[in-house]
Amino acid sequence: MTSLAQQLQRLALPQSDPSLLSRDEVASLLFDPKEAATIDRDTAFAIGCTGLEELLGIDPAFEQFEAPLFSQLAKTLARSVQTKAVNKQLDENISLFLIHLSPYFLLKPAHKCLEWLIHRFHIHLYNQDSLIACVLPYHETRIFVRVIQLLKINNPKHKWFWLLPVKQSGVPLAKGTLITHCYKDLGFMDFICSLVTKSVKVFAEYPGSSAQLRVLLTFYASTIVSALVTAENISDNIVAKLFPYVQKGLKSSLPDYRAATYMIICQISVKVTMEDTVVNSLASQIIKTLTKTPSLIKEGLGCLIVLLQRQKPDSLGKKPFPHLCNVPDLITILHGISETYDISPLLRYMLPHLVVSIINHVTGEETEGMDGQIYRKHLEAILTHISLKNNLDHLLASLLFEEYISYNSQEEIDPNKASLLNEQFLPLIRLLESKYPRTLDVVLEEHLKQITDLKKQELFHQFISLSTSGGKYQFLADSNTSLVLSLNHPLAPVRLLAVNHLKNIMKTSKESIDESFIKEAILTRLGDDSIDVVLSAISAFEIFKSHFSPEVTVSNLLNLFQRAELSKNRAWYEVLEVAADILIKEETLSGNDELANQVVVHLLPFMVVDSDDLESAETKLAIYLSKSGICSLHPVLRGWKAALENVIKSTKSGKLIGIANQKMIELLADNINSGDPSSVLKLVEDLISVGEKESFSLKQKVTFHVIMAVLVSCCSSSKGTHFPFAIRVFSLLQKKIKKLESVMTAVEVPPEWHAELVLDRGVPVQLWAHYIQQVRTAQRIAVEDSVLLLFSLKNFIHALKAPKSFPKGGVWWNPDRLEEDGRDYLRLLVGLFEIILSGADSTHFRVLMKLFMKVHLEDVSQLFKFLSVVWTYGSSLSNPLSCRVKTALQTQALYMGCAVLASQKPQSKAQLASMSSPVVASLLLNLGSPIKEVRRAAVHCLQALGGVASQFHLVIEHVTPKAEEVTSDASYVIQDLATLFEELQREKKLKTHQKLSETLKNLLYCVSSCPSYVAKDLLKVLQGVNSEMVLAQLLPMAEQLLEKIHKEPSAVLKDEATVLHLILGKYNEYSASLLHKDPKSLDIFIKAVHTTEELFTGMPSVQITALEKIEVEDECGHRFCCSFAETVPKAPSPPSEAAGEMLQVFNVDAHTGKQLRHLKFLSVSFMGQLLASSHFIRKVVESGGPQALKGLEQSLLEAVLGYINAVAQSVEKNADKLTGKFWRALLSKAYDMLDKVNALLPTETFIPVIRGLLGNPLPSVRRKAMDLLNNKLQQKASWKKKTVYHFLRLVPVLLAIVQRRKKGAEEQAVNRQTALYTLKLLCKNFGAENPEPFIPVLNTAVRLVAPEKKDEKNVVGSALLCVAEAASTLGPLAVPQLPSLMPSLLTTMKNTSELVSGDVYLLSALAALQKVVETLPHFLSPYLEGVLAQVIHLEKITREMGAASQANVRLASLKKTLATTLSPRVLLPAINKTYKHTQKDWRNHMGPFMSILQEHIGVMKKEELTSHQSQLTTFFLEALDFRAQHPENDLEEVGKTENHIIDCLVAMVVKLSEVTFRPLFFKLFDWAKTEDAPKDRLLTFYNLADCIAAKLKGLFTLFAGHLVKPFADTLNQVNISKTDEAFFDSENDPEKCCLLLQFILSCLHKIFLFDTQHFLSKERAEALMMPLVDQLENRLGGEERFQERVTRHLVPCIAQFSVAMADDSLWKPLNYQVLLKTRDSSPKVRFAALITVLALAETLKENYMVLLPESIPFLAELMEDECEEVEHQCQRTVQQLEAVLGEPLQSYF
Repeated sequence: MTSLAQQLQRLALPQSDPSLLSRDEVASLLFDPKEAATIDRDTAFAIGCTGLEELLGIDPAFEQFEAPLFSQLAKTLARSVQTKAVNKQLDENISLFLIHLSPYFLLKPAHKCLEWLIHRFHIHLYNQDSLIACVLPYHETRIFVRVIQLLKINNPKHKWFWLLPVKQSGVPLAKGTLITHCYKDLGFMDFICSLVTKSVKVFAEYPGSSAQLRVLLTFYASTIVSALVTAENISDNIVAKLFPYVQKGLKSSLPDYRAATYMIICQISVKVTMEDTVVNSLASQIIKTLTKTPSLIKEGLGCLIVLLQRQKPDSLGKKPFPHLCNVPDLITILHGISETYDISPLLRYMLPHLVVSIINHVTGEETEGMDGQIYRKHLEAILTHISLKNNLDHLLASLLFEEYISYNSQEEIDPNKASLLNEQFLPLIRLLESKYPRTLDVVLEEHLKQITDLKKQELFHQFISLSTSGGKYQFLADSNTSLVLSLNHPLAPVRLLAVNHLKNIMKTSKESIDESFIKEAILTRLGDDSIDVVLSAISAFEIFKSHFSPEVTVSNLLNLFQRAELSKNRAWYEVLEVAADILIKEETLSGNDELANQVVVHLLPFMVVDSDDLESAETKLAIYLSKSGICSLHPVLRGWKAALENVIKSTKSGKLIGIANQKMIELLADNINSGDPSSVLKLVEDLISVGEKESFSLKQKVTFHVIMAVLVSCCSSSKGTHFPFAIRVFSLLQKKIKKLESVMTAVEVPPEWHAELVLDRGVPVQLWAHYIQQVRTAQRIAVEDSVLLLFSLKNFIHALKAPKSFPKGGVWWNPDRLEEDGRDYLRLLVGLFEIILSGADSTHFRVLMKLFMKVHLEDVSQLFKFLSVVWTYGSSLSNPLSCRVKTALQTQALYMGCAVLASQKPQSKAQLASMSSPVVASLLLNLGSPIKEVRRAAVHCLQALGGVASQFHLVIEHVTPKAEEVTSDASYVIQDLATLFEELQREKKLKTHQKLSETLKNLLYCVSSCPSYVAKDLLKVLQGVNSEMVLAQLLPMAEQLLEKIHKEPSAVLKDEATVLHLILGKYNEYSASLLHKDPKSLDIFIKAVHTTEELFTGMPSVQITALEKIEVEDECGHRFCCSFAETVPKAPSPPSEAAGEMLQVFNVDAHTGKQLRHLKFLSVSFMGQLLASSHFIRKVVESGGPQALKGLEQSLLEAVLGYINAVAQSVEKNADKLTGKFWRALLSKAYDMLDKVNALLPTETFIPVIRGLLGNPLPSVRRKAMDLLNNKLQQKASWKKKTVYHFLRLVPVLLAIVQRRKKGAEEQAVNRQTALYTLKLLCKNFGAENPEPFIPVLNTAVRLVAPEKKDEKNVVGSALLCVAEAASTLGPLAVPQLPSLMPSLLTTMKNTSELVSGDVYLLSALAALQKVVETLPHFLSPYLEGVLAQVIHLEKITREMGAASQANVRLASLKKTLATTLSPRVLLPAINKTYKHTQKDWRNHMGPFMSILQEHIGVMKKEELTSHQSQLTTFFLEALDFRAQHPENDLEEVGKTENHIIDCLVAMVVKLSEVTFRPLFFKLFDWAKTEDAPKDRLLTFYNLADCIAAKLKGLFTLFAGHLVKPFADTLNQVNISKTDEAFFDSENDPEKCCLLLQFILSCLHKIFLFDTQHFLSKERAEALMMPLVDQLENRLGGEERFQERVTRHLVPCIAQFSVAMADDSLWKPLNYQVLLKTRDSSPKVRFAALITVLALAETLKENYMVLLPESIPFLAELMEDECEEVEHQCQRTVQQLEAVLGEPLQSYF
């Protein structure tokens, strides 16, 4: 286009637009341009007026536009011929109308109004800006696009040209595009902002119109804020453009407008740095207008905070401040904001003005009509509720100070005002101090440095007098600064001056300084690095000491001793002298032993002499402390003053250190030993604690060794060793030695010291001096420590004394039996042995080992008693020594023992290998150790004893040659010893027999005499050695242990308990004969059975172990059984007698219930095993067999049955208790025992025994007897005739029980029930071949079933089962009983309540009826109607029980029997009669009834069906009228019932030929279509047609031709888009119509689906096409049903319809008709049409390509559909079309 053309186009008037002259296409919002061309002005005017009327119903404000825009006058108004003024007025009216219309733009009435304005006034040409302003907030909608497409904006120079892509693509305007254009085109930004101001102005005339502006204001805020966020750089022009509108927004009272403005201000603040004037103006305006909208005060303050935070202006000035203070609840709101956000910027503005305003209020300079107190209240509230962060507390403190000084520095001030100012400031300053304690101190310290002149100093003092710590800031004349600063001054002289000043204050008490400050200052200066300051501070401390607690005093003064460096600075001496004097004052430590101990322990290092120079500070302090009174203060230091004086006087130079320290050690040890134990015990613990700490300095190291020496010396006194103390000291010594273990082993101790290591005296004097010299020079410190520790260890060996109670003789040192001192002593010996042995590679440790053995183990026998403890103690479970012998130590001790043994003379060896020594026994058990190295070392030891004559010579010589095997396998020694002693079991006496026996006796003697942990391991080694002699030797030990358990169970050791269990293990087949020879063995065993205590967790009781020996099937177990049999009761007796007799075995009173239950369980288990034992049975047979047992079997069974009955009762009683599990287990074991007894009885014996039991007086026994009989009868066995005869003889006995001929108790009903079951089994087993005996059984059972009997339900149930079995077995013989049986049976089944209450009862009745029907079908005609009625009646009951229930299964079986067994001749008449009764309760009865008939039809033969077809047809025509007879009933329930009838009819149809079915089908068609027939018949017929089509599939097309026209007509008749007439004369017409549609569509779908014969001709297709397609508009039944019908029925039907057509000439009209539905006004219809299009494509696949071109335009329209759901579905449809067709389609849109 040329430039001239563009200019001409711009100058052209809208009325010259060529589109106005064309009538082919007309601009329209609602219609297609071509369609709009056909609409005349009257129609358009009517549309517009309708829209206006609807809008008036919403907003009456639209009334003003009726005359200018929607009147008859407006109808004739033509813009092109009007004057400029008229057109201007018209434009104003249109603009105003569009502003009013904008809030309602998405509503249909608004579209109608716009349609008129477009049609008549061409607003899309004349009023483009106003129109766009109206629709712009809705830029993301489809209707916005429709409006834009009306505009002529093709010219690139056009204002709205940037919207051309929206017009062309039809896609709504994206938010991002809008935002980008907003910040790039300031004109557009101004358009949006001015639009808001115009709209606000327009709506301001209408109260309550804020809701109408909400959409516009939301659009305004989101667009402008987003534009500011998105723009990378915001220019000044943008800010300048927005600023006027921001100011208007702040002035507005509309909350939404103001909120939007706040958001814009915040975003500008974040993105732009503004000039201070602009910021001040904005902030001022925000503050002044805050109260205009109370609901947005919090948001306004938030905006203000963001503005101040981001812009940081120098000052906002004081004008806005009063307005800010007048905001209601200002501080409360700020507090809420401060919990989440930082409000420091606003507080930084407020705080200075608040302080100044408080002063101005006091002076009366400035109030502006406000309450002046508000400033102080605000400041107090800020201090109270808001946390001052970012140094604001410092700012406030500075402000208060500076403004106070500034005001009071004026030349002339009113004293009253100054006083008033003090009153105002005092609470503020105190509040500031309480909230921020350090802040005021810091501020005052800062300002102190700046105050020089006297006047300001005076004012400073006045200010600090208002605070709580005024004295701290008093100026010191000499330092020219405050006291608090002077105390912390970097120059020591100034700090000294301050401390001295503080002392003066304390003495005079003039200034008001708080006590805590003084105390803190003194304690801080005590830690000063200047000695002079410390000395002054300790002087001050002495003055103020009454204010310090003793604990604080001791703690801080002792810290001085820890800090003191006397060697570097002698001035410390004076400090420590004063500190010592204060500490030792009687009032400090009076009555506080703990503090006294603490002082002694901490001062002791300073009393130790570590220098020969008497003039050194250290020595002088030691001497001073000894004279200071501390020695008299604590008894442990008593006499040290005199002792040290003597040492100094009498000692030559160079020896003072050693002699003084040795003297201190002796004196302290004596004082401790002679002192009161209670008073020195804590001190000793403190000394040990000091010793445990790591030592670093010389003084600490010397002190440690002194303390160590003192502690070692204190272990023993003239009275002996104090073992608890000795153990504590040894623990410390052991810890220190282990830490230096490697050094102590490697150190070379000079040979001259070896002699000292043996002597019983302290550390050599010269060694102390040598040690101190080495430590001072920092040489070989660890080595020197090691040497001193060696001497401490040596001294401990000497100090340790054996207690008087320690055994002198005996074979073993038994830790189990030692007294406490003895165990402690042995424990210390083991510890010493371990330490010394660990360093055995070095000479000095070997010297100590010799010393150790000389002092404590001088005799060889004692040495090996000790070594035996070390060798064996590791396996102790009881651990009486409370120590652990590690495997390494055990192994080392074995090798040491081996070396010592090897060095002994033969005589000594013989002694050590004898029974008087523990060596051999200890070594033997080590051969079974799980540690290989231990076994190897033990073998070496035994080898060292080889060739020595002793009582254990045979064992040693037998084992030692197998050293390799023993070393390799821990269990080898067990097998080897078993092999060695098994010769004792042989009958033939060998030469070695006696020696072996003696050897074994000696070993067993060792077991009984050694410690229990040794005995335990010895018995484990000897576990393979078993014989009478072994058990006999161990019995005394077992008896002792059992006695100990009975007398004092808590004293029994775990090892002892284990030994007892191992001894009981010796009761086995090898020792069984001893039970006869030695009654004592049995007594001890019985005693073990009585020993029920559970000694240790996880270990079974002795009783259990003993009883378990009786479960065992060996000779010993059987002998136990024989022995026990003599004490077991011979026959069942009453509970009291049974309990009395049981006392012989088990004393109930002396045992717990749990133990009694355990005994019962084991006893019953034993009985069961005994009866299953072939050995026992053989013994019984050998002793006489059946003859000897005659009569006893019944007694045994009676006893067992009685016991089972008792246990069963206990099970019931304890069902909910913890013991319930036990009783159930016991009952199971009892039944197991019963089974064992039963299994032993042959059948010939069994039957007489049972017959006898049936006569037992106890009902439970009779019942259990019948149970046994039932079990026997259930076994599938072939019986001899004689046996059968015996079984049949039981029938009368059982009938007698059934007929109550027994006198019984409450159990009779159960017994009768059981008897009936037994009779049933007998009949089942023997009735077929022996029917005669069971006729009475049937008679009896039938009588029981009779309703007049009213017998118990369970009995009747069993009788019914018996009837079932008897009738089935007897066959024709049962016919005479039918007249009695059938009425009774049918009457029983009528009683619904009884049937429901008992599942078994119902099952029994069904079983009886089924058996009768199966057996006698030809005799049931008189009862068949009743049978059918009851079966149908029972269906509801069984259905409620569940499909898988037995009752349901059995009823189904009965129905099947009725349907398949009876002939049509018999059943059909009964069916006809029964049908009339079913109609009364058709909901429950019709289904079961029809299922019987359906199954019967299914089994009918062809000729039977042919002969009865007429009868059945008549029946079905009556039955199919069911729906018509129940027109108002629930459709779902009626449908279910009708389906039962139809299913039955379809079952007949599938058996008919085409010839026989065709007349039936047309008869049914005529039945439904008869003129006077109810419309409901059509529902039934179409339902039937659908079901037949599903069954016949393709064959149905042979008959369906006549249905096409009725289907088409009916589809049109029920389409509410075509007719308003109701189809059914019923209230539920819509529901019925929906159902009718469903049946038709479903039937058509099946016809189309199974059409293989080209049923769907062109004529039929055309007849059905439009009725089917029009169903897309048929919203019958509401939206939900419409959607369901479309998706589930209509769409599949139409899709299959297209397949059945198989003709592209028919596809096109079908497709086009469906596409036309996409332009329906209803989005639901458009959606349905869309999914139909997709279904067609998916069905036709590539064949749809020919239909695609005509589909594209319709889809393109839907891509821009105003309904979002339709639009999204269209997008999905296009995607799926691409997938189906394999072609990209996006390019078409």
